[in-house]
Amino acid sequence: MQADSPSELDLASVDTVLSTARSVRRRLDFDRPVEQATILDCIDIATQAPTGLGGESWRFVVVLDAFRKRRLAELYRTVLLELAEERGLVIKPTQQALVARLHEIPAMILVCTTTPAPAGEVAAQVAYYGSILPAAWSLMLALRARQLGATWTTLLSSRQKAVGKILEMPEDAVLTVMLPVAYTKNARLNRAERVPARQVTFWDTWGKEI
Repeated sequence: MQADSPSELDLASVDTVLSTARSVRRRLDFDRPVEQATILDCIDIATQAPTGLGGESWRFVVVLDAFRKRRLAELYRTVLLELAEERGLVIKPTQQALVARLHEIPAMILVCTTTPAPAGEVAAQVAYYGSILPAAWSLMLALRARQLGATWTTLLSSRQKAVGKILEMPEDAVLTVMLPVAYTKNARLNRAERVPARQVTFWDTWGKEI
């Protein structure tokens, strides 16, 4: 029987997954393959996410091929270095560790949509990305629940044509998020230090706290 009410859920497990879904860039098992069946199970969960005006336009490209992974990794490195130079940023050691071995990652999952991105007002943008990003986040949570580490990355979304060429994607497909995926190796995924809810929550009017 499927759980369909809060009283039937294991809230402790759900809360653990939700509060410890970190970007995992180290302590990854680059030698252990990620089973296709497991990836499909996670995508089945992801497609239960709510959608907006875009409907069920999501598509998931799972890259296992070594040649294509290497090309995507090289492109990712190029974008990261350009961004760091442009903004005067220092690349974190964890990011450096991931980039150095990104081509070895067992799987890359690219979350795409077949609906062209709208231009203009905020409402259209919110509706558009609100139909795809919830699925990407649900996918990351499903992976986390199966001891699979992933990293939420959006750098490749700035290279739509280059990615499309590598993966032979149609011109109307839009990449949003890429998740490098691998089983974790003794990774400790804990709650992050965040500002308490009381300090970021207002009641009835902006600025009114309890």
